Amino acid sequence: METRNPRRWWILVVLCLSTLVLVVDSMALTVAVPSMTEDIGASAQDTQWILDSYILVFAGLLLTSGSLGDRFGRRKVMLIGLVLFGAASLAATYCDNPGEVIAARIAMGVGGALIMPSTLSILITVFDEDERGRAMAAWGSVSMLGLVGSPVLGGVLIDHFSWQSIFLINVPVVVLAVIAGLTLMPESRAPWQKPDPLGALLSAVGMTALVWWIIEIPQHGAFEGRSAVTVTIAAVALIGFVIWENVTPSPMVPLVLFKHRNFSGGSLSLALVQIGNGGLLLVLTQYLQFVLGYSPIKAGLAFLPMAVAALVGNGAGVKLAEKIGNRFVILAGMLVMAASFGLLATVSADTGFTVPAVALALLGLGAGLAMPAAVAALMGTIPADKAGVGSALNDTIQQAGTALGIAILGTLLAGGYGDAMPADAPEQAKQSITGALATTDPALIHTAREAFTSSMSTTFTLSAIGVLTAALLATLVMRDRGPSSPADPAPAQHPAKEPELLT
Repeated sequence: METRNPRRWWILVVLCLSTLVLVVDSMALTVAVPSMTEDIGASAQDTQWILDSYILVFAGLLLTSGSLGDRFGRRKVMLIGLVLFGAASLAATYCDNPGEVIAARIAMGVGGALIMPSTLSILITVFDEDERGRAMAAWGSVSMLGLVGSPVLGGVLIDHFSWQSIFLINVPVVVLAVIAGLTLMPESRAPWQKPDPLGALLSAVGMTALVWWIIEIPQHGAFEGRSAVTVTIAAVALIGFVIWENVTPSPMVPLVLFKHRNFSGGSLSLALVQIGNGGLLLVLTQYLQFVLGYSPIKAGLAFLPMAVAALVGNGAGVKLAEKIGNRFVILAGMLVMAASFGLLATVSADTGFTVPAVALALLGLGAGLAMPAAVAALMGTIPADKAGVGSALNDTIQQAGTALGIAILGTLLAGGYGDAMPADAPEQAKQSITGALATTDPALIHTAREAFTSSMSTTFTLSAIGVLTAALLATLVMRDRGPSSPADPAPAQHPAKEPELLT
């Protein structure tokens, strides 16, 4: 008897649309920042807050919103998030000062935090184990296409319209996703349990403070001044959260999940991979534009080899995982990614684009193999009644890894660049390559480009080490479950804890 939802593949389309709107907005906005900040008179600090306010709210609320989805209905929470995200995007098009844009971005962060955990939790409840790998691969492919294509889309929109179009493009996608969600998607939720308001508060404060601390490392250092206060707040709140979740009878987050080798190994591997990947787009986009002289649109198109290879890797990874298990697919993918970072570490100011293109294709192939397999292994340990908060844990781990990667690689890139510049160079040229390009001194510009690529090589070498470490951990810690391999039983096997499906 067929027990699968007959509309499950249409539901996947809705989930992909919901994820796509988040990915496209975040990446396209980076292209719009120069024209937007000029138009609304934003200072450098305003610009930083426009970009970071969304990340802070998003990361801080992920665990709480995942728990809300499990409790009140995952479809309901996702649709509320979509409506809020769309309304805030529309409001952003009418903003004419930095404060209004920051407020709109905060509202979008709340909406995004409600959307993201629900998409993956709905996916794992709608698709059974036989089809889940293919569904996750499709979901991951759409995210990758959005990540790579959005800078190109942003460039086209800015060239032909205005910065407001970056936000306006979200609205029709949100409307389509809401209509499709209402008509195609069943509701699902976990059995009712007591709320955990203290857990929600501690997780929100801890994660917001942690991400804020990471963001400010490049400017204020890791443990000096206000950074020391921020990291102390983060540590106290998160340690308090872990202690409370272990003693409360109704924890918001089932920390027992970390006792499962696949969950803990997958989590740590994903975090390390995201630290390595975190600064990739930031660093390579600067290389393409400031060293090779590419336009924003051409720089976006340069990432197409990565997108195409990721699609190939996703498709191949699902078939390989069925034959040899997730663990060895993750290992193979991460080794390919490490080779890609190693190749990028050889790039110099005179290399051109051929070597980066090959490296990007390898990176896409490796990520396409490793990431869906890692997420599938991790999510396979989560009981169905905790799908929302389990998905949020996965999202939170990756967000924290990405933010930490951007902070670490950004700091290393800036520090290495400054150290490689001549001592008698103008101060603005020593601070950034954009400052050197503004001088119009050919000799200084050439020196700055060489300093930038030298520093870039160091950051990619460290990224390669991080990914190799992740590969080693994944291989040693994780286990593949075969038909006769009960070594790591999943809590999802308890029939009493299956979620309600409400049509």
